[in-house]
Amino acid sequence: MALPTLTPEQRQAALAKAAEARKARGELLASVKSGQTSVAEVFGREDDTAKRVKVVQVLRAVPGYGPAKVAALMTTCGVDDKRRVGGLGEQQRRRLLDSLSG
Repeated sequence: MALPTLTPEQRQAALAKAAEARKARGELLASVKSGQTSVAEVFGREDDTAKRVKVVQVLRAVPGYGPAKVAALMTTCGVDDKRRVGGLGEQQRRRLLDSLSG
């Protein structure tokens, strides 16, 4: 399947939209890292910004959780590394939150 040909204006609009989405995801992760937003709040949000961020990124933003700890947590809870917050099932959310709090 060939990609559609975009006009220069359409290309600039798409680039601006992508940059805004990256900025919003970065701000969300920064608020988790600073403690202003909890993982439970991120998992409960219904906006596209929260739904499109990867679970691994959210967990790595939690103070005290590095790559090894996050990988072990994801494996224990049965969540794929490529899963996004919007794609988590209710049981997966609950297991992750229980593991983080306990």
